[in-house]
Amino acid sequence: MTAYAVAHMRQATMGPGIVEYLHRIDATLKPFGGRFLVHGGDVEVIENEWPGHLIIIEFPDRDHVRGWYNSPAYQAILALRTDNSRADVVFVDGVEHPHKATDVLK
Repeated sequence: MTAYAVAHMRQATMGPGIVEYLHRIDATLKPFGGRFLVHGGDVEVIENEWPGHLIIIEFPDRDHVRGWYNSPAYQAILALRTDNSRADVVFVDGVEHPHKATDVLK
């Protein structure tokens, strides 16, 4: 089942560390089938507040997203992000299609 790495990037200090991270992250995704679906585009807030940006990276499954995050290549650049930003990061599975809202009641 498709899985996602989702980050709510609340604050980032744009400087050499973040720039290097951005230059290097794509190469860490490729071996795990990761691809950006959302990467900090304009957020239209319609309820409550949303400080910051949204990042969603798609992977073939949860094993691939964990493998990417724990890989030596990603771990080598992780501090470039965490030292220069504040973000909430989660992994989440997608849904089987077709999916109805009531499927969560089963």
